[in-house]
Amino acid sequence: MDLSATLSILDATIRLSTPLLLACLAGMYSERAGVFDIGLEGKMLAAAFAAGAVAAVTGSAWLGLAAGMLVSLATALLQGFAAISLKGNQLIAGVAINMLAAGLTTFLGQTWFHQGGRTPPLGDGGRFEPITLPFAEQLQGVPVLGPIYYDLLSGHYLLVYIAFIMVAVTWFVLFRTRFGLRLRAVGENPKAVDTAGISVVKLRFQAVIITGLLCGLAGAYFSIAQGSGFGNNMTAGKGFIALAALIFAKWKPVPAMFTCLLFGFLDAMQIRLQSAELFGIEVPVQAIQALPYVLTVVLLAGFIGKAVGPKAGGVPYTKER
Repeated sequence: MDLSATLSILDATIRLSTPLLLACLAGMYSERAGVFDIGLEGKMLAAAFAAGAVAAVTGSAWLGLAAGMLVSLATALLQGFAAISLKGNQLIAGVAINMLAAGLTTFLGQTWFHQGGRTPPLGDGGRFEPITLPFAEQLQGVPVLGPIYYDLLSGHYLLVYIAFIMVAVTWFVLFRTRFGLRLRAVGENPKAVDTAGISVVKLRFQAVIITGLLCGLAGAYFSIAQGSGFGNNMTAGKGFIALAALIFAKWKPVPAMFTCLLFGFLDAMQIRLQSAELFGIEVPVQAIQALPYVLTVVLLAGFIGKAVGPKAGGVPYTKER
């Protein structure tokens, strides 16, 4: 495999891992605060629809992005109200969000646009364009380093760069700030946090808000960056893979980045390997497409060791009187 083909696969890896990474970081905030969130998929799907619909109507990618983040935030607050304020079962609340988003996006898409649940294709200005980094074109001719900078690091969408910047931001927030210390503490021992005079409910809602905003970025990426409009179920289970990546990374930002890149690489490889032959036998497309999901099961089943989540995760906190 030559350098050009290798860079092409790695470039696709970065693009395909971006929504996984944003969703994984989103889940990290809520789960570190003790709110288990399997509703990542639903929030991403709702955000993808809102972003695609608003961008199609207004012709503005920025308004689409804002709409996606607001809808995802509203969905996250709804889930937070059920799981935190009403002390409902967190897993059921997440499932309800997923089902609500799956049904409502298709229904509204068909009602508003009459295109089988899809939004109209986005024109100029309706989606984000790739960004060329400084001096990328001038350095393109430099052996090895030039193609790496031009083909691999440059030419991505804004949300791609934001996703990888958020890894460093999340690490700093969780492990180097007072807010991060309190957030992690409320996921481990909310009673001790409450005894110190800090509101457990407020901290958990703050985590849920951050989760909603990051899921909004992830969902918008599907419809106004990677894609050109919203399509039915376009997130295609990426929220669940992000949740698996979060567990695989043991709720840490940097390992989460590498895990998402691994899943993105497998996704890129299954696209490239379609119609490939193994020992003279053509491998079915379905088998290649199943690779990321098979790896998810295999890794979680026995290759990551014991992954222990926050001790108070999934348990509603009741203040003692």
